[in-house]
Amino acid sequence: MDKLKVYLVTDSKILEGRDFYEAIEDSLKAGIKTIQLREKDFLGNEFLERAYNLRVLTRKYDALLIINDRVDIAMLVDADGVHVGQKDIPANEVRRLIGPDKILGVSAKNITQAKKAKEDGADYIGVGAMFTTSTKLDADSVSKDDLKKIMDEVDIPIICIGGITLENKGELDNFNVAGYAVVSAILGAENIYEESKKWMKA
Repeated sequence: MDKLKVYLVTDSKILEGRDFYEAIEDSLKAGIKTIQLREKDFLGNEFLERAYNLRVLTRKYDALLIINDRVDIAMLVDADGVHVGQKDIPANEVRRLIGPDKILGVSAKNITQAKKAKEDGADYIGVGAMFTTSTKLDADSVSKDDLKKIMDEVDIPIICIGGITLENKGELDNFNVAGYAVVSAILGAENIYEESKKWMKA
């Protein structure tokens, strides 16, 4: 699960008109090894096209492609895995669809959800929002105490998400999480390649 250390989640709006594939490839060139395709406003055909193109790019750089929510699209493009939230298809049903060899990520905000995710076959858990985030306005924050409880009681990799920047990530370093999921901290940067390099170094 080393590839999850810096986990880039897509959001085209943050690019403000810049080329989507160029931006993602810049992050891959800098060494990022996991891309999650999450485009909430896309229709199925547009999302599928993005997924096919990202599958080509991620293979070129030996990186993982995780598809958010859309199990059907993940299966069509032979993605490496799927990430689902608490309101999406139940994780155990997703596991049944994708089989034992694909990666399953599940979002959790508390110990109950985290334990259920593990029981349902999750390979990693996305915990957050750790800080205020502009990319998911309905995201409830998770306290450091809740993060610690999850870390103490659930023995699969934990990825922190939600408003994480190079400036505030130090507040989470002591928890020894498996990785950090970032969106605007990288895609909002003027130079995505250089910002991705800083993240890989950090």
